Amino acid sequence: MAGQISGGVLERIKAVVGPKGWIAGAADIAPYLEEQRGAFHGATPLVVRPATTAEVAAVVELCAASRTPIVPQGGNTGLCGGAVPHEHGGELLLSLSRLNAIRGVDAANNTITVEAGCVLADIQAAAAAADRLFPLSLAAEGSCQIGGNLSTNAGGTSVLRYGSARALTLGLEVVLANGRVWDGLRRLRKDNSGYDLKQVFIGAEGTLGLITAAVLELFPRQRASVCTLIAIRDVAAGVDLLHIVRAAIGDAVSAWELMPRIGLEFTLRHVSGVIDPLERTYPWYVLAELSWNRAEQELRDCVAETLSAAQESGLVLDAVIAASQAQAHALWRIRETLPEAEKYEGAAIKHDISVPLSRVAEFVEQASAAVRREVAEVRIVAFGHLGDGNVHFNLQQPADGDGAAFLARRNVINRVVHDIADSLGGSISAEHGIGRLKRHDMRRYKSDTEMDLMRALKQALDPDGIMNPGKLI
Repeated sequence: MAGQISGGVLERIKAVVGPKGWIAGAADIAPYLEEQRGAFHGATPLVVRPATTAEVAAVVELCAASRTPIVPQGGNTGLCGGAVPHEHGGELLLSLSRLNAIRGVDAANNTITVEAGCVLADIQAAAAAADRLFPLSLAAEGSCQIGGNLSTNAGGTSVLRYGSARALTLGLEVVLANGRVWDGLRRLRKDNSGYDLKQVFIGAEGTLGLITAAVLELFPRQRASVCTLIAIRDVAAGVDLLHIVRAAIGDAVSAWELMPRIGLEFTLRHVSGVIDPLERTYPWYVLAELSWNRAEQELRDCVAETLSAAQESGLVLDAVIAASQAQAHALWRIRETLPEAEKYEGAAIKHDISVPLSRVAEFVEQASAAVRREVAEVRIVAFGHLGDGNVHFNLQQPADGDGAAFLARRNVINRVVHDIADSLGGSISAEHGIGRLKRHDMRRYKSDTEMDLMRALKQALDPDGIMNPGKLI
């Protein structure tokens, strides 16, 4: 168990950030200490909230000198416990929420420079005000912060077209474990002058340094968009249809989301205002978003023509194309509220896996059969970002079953699902990160060489192990 932080260190940290820069009351600290799904509950004597990079650096320098562990936190929307301190209370929680300035938009260069505490939706709005698009989009975009998005290499619904957070980042500013600041806020798309250091910190979950600012890539705003919900017979049909649509319409496809019938039924049951978009029920659906800068009617015609031909061949069973933004929002609401609806259906064992697109259908088939051998009446809710191979393979307890008994089989079921994903060339964490939740699982699927390289990076950049200890590695 880690030791407690000395009062002298805490007082020096408070002096650095001033009276507005720290929280110590138990009730005020409480919201920072629980992971979103409720799986992890931590403790800390102090939440420190620096307002500038210089203050972050000064706090980290004090912690380095006293070997005080630091847990960085953004919007605390993570799902793997990576931003929550341990229960022993010997770690300082450093919130980056006050570093929330948009430092500048360079529309001519298609970049925006932001601080780590900027809420993702605010970055999207600033880009739109400059007639540009920042395409990273998540269900939590109204509260998640870009520092956390970068630290977990967030994915979301537009990876198919624009890539994950890693692909959208041109430069970083990082406070290192000794308090030094690396200014890598370059706005360049070509820079072959040595190691690409920013990639070391993206996806590192705060274990190597604290991201305090970033240069992000912007894109032209799309003038026309079409949203459609497509009924399909199985997952393989969804993959085949994606290839046909992309061949016909090109890079206009920005989202290709998979939903099972059971997931739609959950939202109908638990989310007010959701309606069944099609007259009949079908086993699987794809929610697709397409956009381009040509005439909207031309895009609509292309989508309708392509889906009609696919329906004649039997690949598409039915479809509806949103006739307005309101209808598009209604279709997206089904997908975005599905995780919320799951909460009302009892205990759940959730997985965030990715496999090559060519093997997604095989994964869903194999994993479904395997978990049913473990729990015959399990309810399988396999949904997510089909276009980039990311499936949220979520398992709900049997409808009339014992939730505690179901959760008691979590380790066995996780091993079954993860082994299948690994055997198909996949990953046990597509976009949620590792945190505390999957740290031990990761050892099973990484080679000794890969683990040794990760440990070597950790030792080189954080030799005293004060940066988010016990997470990721």
